[in-house]
Amino acid sequence: MVRWLLILCMALVSHTCHAQNSNDDKEDFEAFRAGIHSDFNKFREEINSEFIEFLRNPWKEFESEAPVTKPKQEPVPPVVVPQEDKGNMPVKSTPIEIDTIIKPSPITPQPKPIEPIPENSSADEESVPVSIFGTICNIRFCKSQDYCIKQVSENGIADALRILATEKYDNFIADCLEHRDELKLCDWAYIALVKSATEWVCGIGTNESKLLIAYVLIQSGYKIRLAMNADKLYVLFASNHCIFDKPSYSVDGNILYGIDELPSNLRISRASFPKEQNVSLLITQQPLFAKKMSEKRTITSTKYPTIKVETQSNKNLLDFYSTYPSSYYDGNYMTQWSQYANAPMATEIQNELYPVLRKELAGLSEYECVSRILNWVQTGFAYEYDEKVWGHDRTFFAEETLFYPYCDCEDRSVLFTRLVRDLARLDCILIYYPGHLAAAVNFNSNVNGDYILLNKKKFVVCDPTYIGAPVGVTMPDMNNSSAGVILLSR
Repeated sequence: MVRWLLILCMALVSHTCHAQNSNDDKEDFEAFRAGIHSDFNKFREEINSEFIEFLRNPWKEFESEAPVTKPKQEPVPPVVVPQEDKGNMPVKSTPIEIDTIIKPSPITPQPKPIEPIPENSSADEESVPVSIFGTICNIRFCKSQDYCIKQVSENGIADALRILATEKYDNFIADCLEHRDELKLCDWAYIALVKSATEWVCGIGTNESKLLIAYVLIQSGYKIRLAMNADKLYVLFASNHCIFDKPSYSVDGNILYGIDELPSNLRISRASFPKEQNVSLLITQQPLFAKKMSEKRTITSTKYPTIKVETQSNKNLLDFYSTYPSSYYDGNYMTQWSQYANAPMATEIQNELYPVLRKELAGLSEYECVSRILNWVQTGFAYEYDEKVWGHDRTFFAEETLFYPYCDCEDRSVLFTRLVRDLARLDCILIYYPGHLAAAVNFNSNVNGDYILLNKKKFVVCDPTYIGAPVGVTMPDMNNSSAGVILLSR
């Protein structure tokens, strides 16, 4: 009995020592973490202080650059294969001459803060319901909002920003960044969120809201410049993409665009922030906006009537796409189309449309599979010129073609290549002729038809606007033209 009591006492002592060590370890870890946060905060405070003091330097006068307009070319009208020719069109394997090859824009990780934004548990704040494309985002904001811009001047802006650059605005920034990640927002959508949030608390179009927009985006890691004209403040962002029909400013090798409309002259601060990144106009993942589904639309293939599908589109996503700026990069306007073609299809459409199409395509060869997708796109949609429908050139994302009543060659090629890559798992390219956009597919087996040879890979022509034409046939009058190739990602 005594022996068992001794063993029990020893166990209790051991457990007590272990518990004491665990508590000591936990306290040490908490002290270490607090020290790290303190170091982060100190470094961030130093960077912010340097930035604010640089703002006090005289801002330089700049004149805006004229907007880059989209090159206007006479669109090639669609061609319908005569009824008597359907089914017996000759398919010849003819190589197509290439004059240009356009690579996809490089994808870079989204910007991030210079240091992690710490949680401020002591803030006196409230949660504000910010709406972005039908989606509510709750963002914490300090109740004692006590800053105002007393004067639109170098010192006036710096003094106001000094008030913003405190811990009580950290949760606001952290919440914006958390929603960016949770909703998978691209940079363009994130700017819209920050703008909506700051205007909710500071008023639409006020100088205070604009300074808060700039502060949040700067702290999020974006390359932002502040500008002024008379008594108004402006927020400019840098991008590697050249945005069509939007005036810009060239400052220190950066092309800057306004979040809002810009005047022709501005005084711009050249103050920069460490590790800042340009705004990207690529959409690499589908934004998860709240669902507001459209009415169902039935789309049927003429040649393969069993391919009859109903689609619905998320109108909140379509509203976002309607704000998306058309742009190009690397000095070549042909790069504009890959941004649309490489954007992923919306999940809700994949869940509804893809199972129906997969069922119809099951067991077919690659050629038969692509043939059915091609005819569905060729014959299931009504063609119309953008100028007539919209009053200007407008390329659709794949979801937009599934929603709007009319589309043109660009829209059909974007949709077709998206479907082939997702459903047939085959690589695609876009083919550009003056006034016309078509596509080509890299089959794993030998398929006859007009083709483009790239790095020993054969891409066979598929033209969604040559209505009724089979795989491998180029639209008339395009045979004698050299083509530009636009590479797409899988």
